[in-house]
This record gives sequence, C-alpha cells and structure tokens, in this order.
Amino acid sequence: MDGRSPAKDPVSGEAILPVERVTLGTEVARSGARTDGAASSLVRPARSAGTRAPDEGASSLVRPVRSPGAPADGAAVSLGRPTQAGLVRPAQAGRSAGARAASAGPMERRLEVMGDPGMILGPHQHGGHDPTWQRAADGTIWRTCRTPDGPGTLRVTRRGGQAWGPGAAWLLASLPALLGADDDVSGFEVHHEVLRGYGVPRIGRSGRVFEALVPAVLEQKVVGREAWRAWRYLLRMYGTPAPGPAPDGMRVMPEPEVWRQIPAWHWHRAGAEAVRARTIATAAWHADKLEAAADSASLDRLLRALPGIGVWTSAEVRQRCMGDPDAVSVGDFHLAKIVGWALTGRKADDAEMMRLLEPYRGHRHRACLLVGLTGLRPPARGPRQSVRDYRSF
Repeated sequence: MDGRSPAKDPVSGEAILPVERVTLGTEVARSGARTDGAASSLVRPARSAGTRAPDEGASSLVRPVRSPGAPADGAAVSLGRPTQAGLVRPAQAGRSAGARAASAGPMERRLEVMGDPGMILGPHQHGGHDPTWQRAADGTIWRTCRTPDGPGTLRVTRRGGQAWGPGAAWLLASLPALLGADDDVSGFEVHHEVLRGYGVPRIGRSGRVFEALVPAVLEQKVVGREAWRAWRYLLRMYGTPAPGPAPDGMRVMPEPEVWRQIPAWHWHRAGAEAVRARTIATAAWHADKLEAAADSASLDRLLRALPGIGVWTSAEVRQRCMGDPDAVSVGDFHLAKIVGWALTGRKADDAEMMRLLEPYRGHRHRACLLVGLTGLRPPARGPRQSVRDYRSF
C-alpha cells in the first residue's frame, strides 16, 4: 500500500479493492479513426429508422477476480405440448417502494473492465427509454433481468458489477460472459481493406432466450420507435419493479406465464397487432424448452419451429443470448444495404450481402459489426418511414 486512502464506490460507499489488470486486447480506435494495431470494440449497425447510434469508445475487456459457479448448461429438447396456467394481473406501480425496501444489500464482483461497458451491453437496450436498461451520466449501466433464480438488477461499471434481488448471484456469475470475456475471436481475419484498422468487435451473451425474443418479435417489420413504444407500455403494465436502488421507472420483464395471458386490448393499446401478440404468446408456452437449448444451432431449430419466427428473429435472439458471431440478421431492412455500400460502394440485397460475407463464415455477424464501426452507409434519399399508430386502427 502507498499510504493513500482507497477510493470509494459512489453508490455503495465501500472501499474499492485493488484487482489484477489483464488486457485481452489493445485499445480500439474511435469510430471513423484508423490505427495499425488490432483492437477490440463493439458497435451495432442500425436496423430501422430511429435506431440509437452506438456510443464511441473501446469495448469491454474483462478478467474475473473470483469465479462463482456458473449455471449449468441445459440440453436441447423438442417442442412439446403446452400446459394450462392461471390468470395473471398487471403489475402495480405502487409495489415499487416496498419491493426496494425489502431488497437486501448488493452482492458484488470485482472485474477490471478495460473500456466502456456500455459499448458491449448496448445491443440489449431497446430504445432510449427502455425500462430494463439505463445509462447514468457517469457511464454506469443499469440492467434488469429475470434470471432462473428470479428478478435481479445489475449495475456495471469499469470496476465490475453489483447486483440486487433473488437473481443477484446468477447475474454476477454470468457477468464476464455478458461482457464478452468468453467470446472466441480466433479465426477472424479481415478480408476487405476498408475494414482494416478498426479492431475486432467482441460479442457478449446474456444466456436468457425469452428476454431477447420478446423485443425481437415486437421489432418485426416495423420501425424501431414503434416497437420500443410497445415494449415500454407492456413492461410498465406487466413488469415488476426492479430490486435494489435502480433508477426510477426501471422494471423487470414478466415471466412467460404473464406474456401468454395478456389480453387482446392491452396488446392493442401497446400498438402491437394480433400477429406479433400471438407469436409472443405461443413462444411463451415453450419458454422453458427454448431456455434449455444447448447451443445456437439447437436454439435456431427450436425458434424456427414456432409460427411467426423466421431467420431474422432467430438471428437477433441468438446474437444476444448466445453471443453467436455467425448469426446474420438476414431480412433486415437496412443491413444488406449498409454492408453492400461499405464493401462495394453500392447497395446490396440479402443474397449479395451473404456472398460478400462468405469469407467471414463463422464470424459473419462480427463482420457486420465491423462494417457498422466504419460509419459507412448509403445516403438517405427520402423521408424516414413514419411510425404507425396501430391504436387508432
């Protein structure tokens, strides 16, 4: 010790313990800059009008200080027959104070996060006012999750994470994977000169399938703002208050049993038509089987066996919950045009995009993230698509 007083955490007030610093890569150039060395970063190309631009900075490079037992991997199972469940009621906002007062002190895990954690956690945010994801002014990321052990709130900084609620231990055990520490970038090689000097994007995985599936279905064939409005409404109506000292308004997404019993009029008020509502309700019957998928390929087969879920939705889910570096969002309104423009100088369709990405097989989603980091995209030649108000139909 050098005799100086240790720094204190701004939320818990506890002394920050020294940790070993291990760098898994070199610092990445900011968006638009060029460097000679390899780096690690994360951005995500916009999918629809109104998509929030990713923050600039380095990706999260982490080393666990201690290793609590991680949850066991499940095995893939076939879709079976649903069972009946009792009716559920919307969550009441008045429970917030009581729920927070009943929560115990935080569990904590010290990590050295080399970079901005918001960069790699950004894909789990759905809109600027997502009730499950917030970024504080100091860069702290707050995220809620319904874990296998129950609801939990996670606070992530560059010094590690704190968690509250029944799911706190699970959240901290899975934190390194969420920040991309388990991401295998071996075998990734840049084949286009325009992509050189931007580093190697890292991909985290949440391990929660249904949490990624619901917003992905809501985002099918609509502009982002329309889907995010529905997500906010449903979470505020049926979500539960976030455990611990989470920012005001944060909610934990409800259990699958709740999603499959939301009445038609609440889907209508959220702005989601019957097709997307039915897709989510059907998937909720099979949520346990989806969560038990052993790997990305097994999950892809299970997801696409459900009505209303195709290649785009499956890829969006697997990117987040499995950290699949090869899951390309084929069918996205913008992605093929952006990839084609960056790599050839002209817009492309899905077939052309997949041909251009073939040299990156095994890491094609990672290559798309790298394309997004360049900032290259075709010029806009018309007004943005307007947001429909399905509630007025």
